[in-house]
Amino acid sequence: MGEDLVERYRREAAEALELEAMRRIAENSDPEEDARLRNIGLSDVKDIVPSLLARLGQVRAALDGHGGGISVAAKIATDDGLDLVLDLTGACLSCGAAPGTLQSIKEDLENDVEISRIRFSANLLDTFDEIGREFILAHGQVEFV
Repeated sequence: MGEDLVERYRREAAEALELEAMRRIAENSDPEEDARLRNIGLSDVKDIVPSLLARLGQVRAALDGHGGGISVAAKIATDDGLDLVLDLTGACLSCGAAPGTLQSIKEDLENDVEISRIRFSANLLDTFDEIGREFILAHGQVEFV
């Protein structure tokens, strides 16, 4: 019974987080424009960042709400899709939640059929203190180049 209660609470919390994230995203973006950007091929857009943001899930609410964003440091076309090297911008650079943000960005974007791999600029490592840098390298499940 205890396990059932824990699982029920986990599901309810996840649903509440998803609803709140979607509400915040809707407040800060145009859903019709996001849908349009998701339906345009990434190789067909001049500025890829808005199209990448439109492809993000809950992590976009954190980026929007905390004054952060992403930029593209490198874009390599491969037979399997785009290989992107991203940077964080704005407040995300100094945030203690950045390791989770990076992992969520990677997971969301690698779910897109046009993207083969997401990596992050090694310059980001300089924005973390020593403990943060050690943590993200050991547990971040992201690659830096």
